Amino acid sequence: MNKQFLAEIEKGSKNALIKKKIINHYIYNGNSTITDLSKEIDLSVPTVTKLIGEMCEEGFINDYGKLETSGGRHPNLYGLNPGSGYFIGVDIKQFAVNIGLINFKGDMVELKMNIPYIFENTIESLNKLCQLILNFIKKSPIDKEKILNINMNISGRVNPESGYSYSIFYFEERPLAEILSEKLSYKVTIDNDTRAMTYGEYMVGGVNSEKDIIFVNISWGLGIGIIIDGKVYTGKSGFSGEFGHVSTYDNEIICHCGKKGCLETEASGLAMHRMLIERIKGGASSILSELVLKEENLTLDDIIAAVIKEDMLCIDIVEEVGQKLGKQIAGLINIFNP
Repeated sequence: MNKQFLAEIEKGSKNALIKKKIINHYIYNGNSTITDLSKEIDLSVPTVTKLIGEMCEEGFINDYGKLETSGGRHPNLYGLNPGSGYFIGVDIKQFAVNIGLINFKGDMVELKMNIPYIFENTIESLNKLCQLILNFIKKSPIDKEKILNINMNISGRVNPESGYSYSIFYFEERPLAEILSEKLSYKVTIDNDTRAMTYGEYMVGGVNSEKDIIFVNISWGLGIGIIIDGKVYTGKSGFSGEFGHVSTYDNEIICHCGKKGCLETEASGLAMHRMLIERIKGGASSILSELVLKEENLTLDDIIAAVIKEDMLCIDIVEEVGQKLGKQIAGLINIFNP
């Protein structure tokens, strides 16, 4: 029934679109009465009552009983049924993947962090990623038929509307979302990782009632997420937020995008990683020296852990990158006034 309802939404039927609006209301506001809901979505109480009745029968909405009031009739509270559907989120890192399962109300049901995975932009790496997701689903304690969508966060240029990724896993002319849907046998959507993080913070994170937000993601790369008047800004082609690829420095460092002098070449996790290796090989001392000289995998977590342990070389590098990044963020503040 749930997948049939989602198919109706995609077709754009009037009732399905109103029901989608009702679901969005409950996602953003929690449980409410029919009277409050009808005011919010600007429909009559009888119309909303009829739709809520249908959605209760379909299993999307629960009647949570009477609302305690100081006097008069006690109206019923309605809200989303958490077990009516589930969503999976996949976050790809350089050396690991994080996979989470949430119910229809957005509560975290299961979360696996730092599943070992070495990201490479190859078909083999994509297949390995799909296998990790399928293993996660297989071990999940829920009805697998109720998984409505898998969303994958991908760095670089991603168009969430068309399902194309132009930076990562771009091996065919078809949309990556379509290829993943075939491999996993579930509906798959994709989005830029920073934009997904931005929306997560907006919904349940560190943002308190703000509607204009700039989220800065410094990981291996550097990107920003933009929310304007409470709506995620994607740009015309879905490529907004490529902050790290602003031409900023007159250097000879080639960015992974193919250009020289990108902000990312001097202010990103990859920049910190490169600077640390260069300075240790140039004779500087760090608690990570042995790891670097043995040419073992060095992660951002290793660098941050060294900073916490007061490693002076790592502290100096993080401070240097922080100064460079801070100057550029000041420019964003002047432009956006978030």
